[in-house]
Amino acid sequence: MLLLLSVCLIAQPATCHDEQVQVSAGMSNPFLCLRNSQSVLAQWSEEHPEFHVERWRCAAGAGPAKKP
Repeated sequence: MLLLLSVCLIAQPATCHDEQVQVSAGMSNPFLCLRNSQSVLAQWSEEHPEFHVERWRCAAGAGPAKKP
């Protein structure tokens, strides 16, 4: 599962972008992803203090495609 985040700079709220965070393979169920995503969001926020998470959601997927 992927956790899809829409994040904005705290200093410039109009400057936003999307992030994808791979969550544990054990969270293949969307309900489990939603239930357990708070800890992932807290960790991401702690690692990126200059950003504010505006929106987030869980989505099925293995992650971004890798370039050959």
